[in-house]
Amino acid sequence: MSRLSFSLFVLCMLSACGGRLAAPALTTLPPAPAPVVLSSPSTGPAADITVTRIAHASVLLELGGLRILTDPWFSETSSYRHGEPLGIALENLPKLDLVIASHGHYDHFDIETFAAYPDKAVPMVVGPDMVEKARAVGFTHVRELKVWESARIGELTVTACPGSHGVDEVTFMLQAHGSTVYFGGDSRLIPEMQEIPQRFPSVQLALLAINGLHAMGKQMVMSADEAARLAGMLRAEAVVPMHYRFQGSWFTETFILSYDGTPERFAEAAKASAPSSQVRILEPGERLTLTRGGQ
Repeated sequence: MSRLSFSLFVLCMLSACGGRLAAPALTTLPPAPAPVVLSSPSTGPAADITVTRIAHASVLLELGGLRILTDPWFSETSSYRHGEPLGIALENLPKLDLVIASHGHYDHFDIETFAAYPDKAVPMVVGPDMVEKARAVGFTHVRELKVWESARIGELTVTACPGSHGVDEVTFMLQAHGSTVYFGGDSRLIPEMQEIPQRFPSVQLALLAINGLHAMGKQMVMSADEAARLAGMLRAEAVVPMHYRFQGSWFTETFILSYDGTPERFAEAAKASAPSSQVRILEPGERLTLTRGGQ
C-alpha cells in the first residue's frame, strides 16, 4: 500500500470510528465589508455577486438572483473538524437554486447530513461518481459533469473545469448575466488549469482553497502561494480564500497532516502574483457583495 493510500485509509477509519457531531452554528454575524466595485466588460446588464462564507469550502453564492451552495459540509467527526463555527447552519439555509460539489470526500460532500435539506428536487451538479450517493438519500435532480462539460440551470451556466486532489475532482465556472465566478474546490494547482483563462478570459470572483494540505508528505491542496499564482492566471478581479481552518484529530494532526497556507499569507502572495485582484478574507457568516459597475 502506498503512503498516500495508507494515509487516506487511516483518515477514513478515524472518520468512521469518530461518529458525526453537530457542527456549532454562528449566532452573531460579523458586519458586512464594504462592497467591491468590479469592472463590467459585458454589454448587457451585469449581475452583482454576493458571497457568504459558511466554513471550509462551503459558501453561499448569490448570482443573477440565483442562490448556489458549494461543497456542503454541515457535520463533524473526531477527525474532520471545521476549526471554526458554521456561518450558516443547515436548517437556516435559504431556498437554493443549485448545489455544486467538487468531489466525494466527506468534508466536501456531506450528503448524509445534507439529506435533511427539505427540497429534494434542488438541482445538483457534481463531480465523478457522486450521482448515486445523492440519489440514495432522496435527491432527484442530480447531474455529473466531466471536465469542460456544461449544464444550464435557468439563466445560469455551470462548466466543469480541471481539478486534482488525489481522487477524481472537478472545479467549476459559474456564469449568469455577464458575471463569472470560479470555484476551485480543494484542488492542487495543475498544468491543465492553464486552459481555464483561455476559455474564460473574464472572471469577476475566484474562490480558492489555500491551506496546502499534505497527507503523509503528499500534497493534496494548493498552497497559499500557488493559489495566488492561480488568481493571477485567472486574472480574477476579486478573490476570497477558503479551506484554511480545517482540523483533524490529535493523531492525524500529529502524524499525518501538515499545512502550507494561511489567508494572511495568501493575501501577501497575491500582491506579487495577482496584483490586479482584490483579496477579501471573510469570517464565517460574513457577507460580501461585489457590485458590477461601468453600465
